[in-house]
Amino acid sequence: MAYELNGTTYEHDEEGYLADINVWNKELAELIAKEENLDMSEEHWEVVNFLRDYYEEYQIAPAIRVLVKAMKKSFGPEKGNNKYLYTLYPYGPAKQACKIAGLPKPTGCV
Repeated sequence: MAYELNGTTYEHDEEGYLADINVWNKELAELIAKEENLDMSEEHWEVVNFLRDYYEEYQIAPAIRVLVKAMKKSFGPEKGNNKYLYTLYPYGPAKQACKIAGLPKPTGCV
């Protein structure tokens, strides 16, 4: 299974997570978001960029509880809460945002 973008093929697993996180780019993120029926806003990108930075630092994709806590610490309680994140990513903020960010499926996510 693969995403097709500008004549390039990007392999992904059966759930849509990229096989190689190093091939990720913004255009690819937009394509994955489209497949997830999401229009990427500034707020969506904020979460995606946060997740990529988090992954770079800790080498792990955070599960939802960890994500909420880390977002609260960085952005304050209005953005670091379940309700806000589920508004942006209705199919599960950690899972869906990690997929769009080109990261592996978060640990502990079913």
